[in-house]
Amino acid sequence: MMQSNFLLPNEWASKIRRLSLNTATKIRGHHKGANRSQRFGASLDFSDFREYHPGDDVRQLDWNVFARTEKFFIKRFLDEQEMRVHIVLDTTKSMGEESKWLFARQLTTALGIMVLNKDDRLSFSYVDKPTPPFRRKGATYQRAYEKTVSDLSEPFFTESFAEHALQTLPKDATILIIISDVLEPLEKWSAFLSKTPRFAKDVRLLQVQSPDEKLPTYSGDVRLVDVETSSSVNVSMSQNVLRSYEEKQQEHQLELETICRKYGVQHLTVQVVDGLQHVLFNQLVKAKWLQ
Repeated sequence: MMQSNFLLPNEWASKIRRLSLNTATKIRGHHKGANRSQRFGASLDFSDFREYHPGDDVRQLDWNVFARTEKFFIKRFLDEQEMRVHIVLDTTKSMGEESKWLFARQLTTALGIMVLNKDDRLSFSYVDKPTPPFRRKGATYQRAYEKTVSDLSEPFFTESFAEHALQTLPKDATILIIISDVLEPLEKWSAFLSKTPRFAKDVRLLQVQSPDEKLPTYSGDVRLVDVETSSSVNVSMSQNVLRSYEEKQQEHQLELETICRKYGVQHLTVQVVDGLQHVLFNQLVKAKWLQ
């Protein structure tokens, strides 16, 4: 049991370890983990019987079935294979709003803890460091992973996340989790997501949204600055402007949903104001991302 955590209170971490990622994708890897694959092997999880054939392991013969049927049957067990999960975090400047950045790192930490706690393999990357800074397997590396995420400096990457994220991805993942605010032009996201099935069959986009992104609370004459390009525009925040923003924001979300469906990417939008526990134990469980 860890005595302290970098981003998560101890009481949260203990609850998070009870959760696990849920996937229908066939588990990859030759090493043992805590996930049942579709293969048959030597775990203790009984599956069914099949008829004995010469060369089968006679130790798996079920003599109780033979006594009833006078036929030889072999017990089959579900093989346990490791799940390989990769998490890539958007570290562009738009993610730098304090509460959003904390929330995104908490999500990144929590999901990684679930993977490691099930004795599965976790890798983690971000766009301004192409080589994955973390690639480990098993619960003993939970603290090292938390430190890796906690030590990330405030986002300062000024180039496109969607254009650079592919360079950070391994090609052997069972599940790929992308954590981003998705504020870049959607044509860039479409190009990115169209290529992600090459890296994992189960791709998930977790969109982190702050209150002002959903509906700005500004009023009067304001100067809006794009934190990634430093371009600015003067705007009078009238009701018409706010209504127009809301319509465009909804169009952005609908188009993103269409892109995700096209490329088989699971997409969820999570609100910073809802808090980590609600998102994990309610929203992600309800969406069957977690169990």
